Amino acid sequence: MSVLVTGGAGYIGSHVVRLLHQRSDAVLVVDDLDSGIKERIGTSQFLNLDVSAPGAAETLAEAIRKHEVTSVIHFAAQKQVGVSVQRPEFYYEQNIGGMTNLLSAMRETGVDRLVFSSSAATYGIPNVDSVNEETIAQPINPYGETKLIGEWMTANASRAWGLRAANLRYFNVAGAGWPELADTAVMNLVPIVFAALKAGKAPIVFGDDYPTADGSCIRDYVHVHDLAEAHLSALDYLEREDRKFSTFNVGTGTGSSVFEVLAEIKRVTGIDFDIDIQARRAGDPPSLCANVSRIEEELGWKAKRGLAEIIESAWAAVK
Repeated sequence: MSVLVTGGAGYIGSHVVRLLHQRSDAVLVVDDLDSGIKERIGTSQFLNLDVSAPGAAETLAEAIRKHEVTSVIHFAAQKQVGVSVQRPEFYYEQNIGGMTNLLSAMRETGVDRLVFSSSAATYGIPNVDSVNEETIAQPINPYGETKLIGEWMTANASRAWGLRAANLRYFNVAGAGWPELADTAVMNLVPIVFAALKAGKAPIVFGDDYPTADGSCIRDYVHVHDLAEAHLSALDYLEREDRKFSTFNVGTGTGSSVFEVLAEIKRVTGIDFDIDIQARRAGDPPSLCANVSRIEEELGWKAKRGLAEIIESAWAAVK
């Protein structure tokens, strides 16, 4: 098996690449290194390419043939919610354009197995605390829209030419499977707090008056190593003929509040820091956790690592 991993030099992608190598799969990484780091991908074959660029479909098809690719894991995309609101055209161009080029290359070369990096952002602000895959998807920003459209595209390709696809809707990803593969982007809660501590500043919490036990938002945090293992389980699932579903939540099924995460960071780091409480952000639901029964039953995957291991591994990678 030869696996093409777009965005494989990124935070999540590089964890998947390492696990693929551990089970002796040949890997071709395609990445434009906008946020990826080439040193993360080990001995993988590498193609520097923006998958959304003009002519990328042809280049991808050539690479697929050359490296005898049999399946694809697609991470390459822009993922900053705020930027997507400010620059929606850019996000559609990048995320939907990249998916279009990839699917075109796959169809031309006869490669029919795809694991797509989707997001819980497809749900928007659901009126339930625990969402399953049947919860109505109503994204509230262009980023979430591009992920939902990507899922529509895989469904249409399945009907049109037999694509086998698994869409993985990630919840809040954190931690590090290996220190050298740490999350270097300061966009999610844990690296944001670490960056504030490094700068000698109080981490900001947006809202302490939510209808939750401690007043802060509750989210489902999944360890990146567990998430990476879910992608391999999804690849294996695509080999089966009895595939009832194409979309899966990836989380733990258990929520942690922002204050609980900060308390765990204090315990792990030994730093007793102050917290800067600010007003709520528009669009933040009080609680959002994954119902993970489908992925557990169908793929046999279950998260093994909890909040303590997430914070301990993330801190060990940056301290």
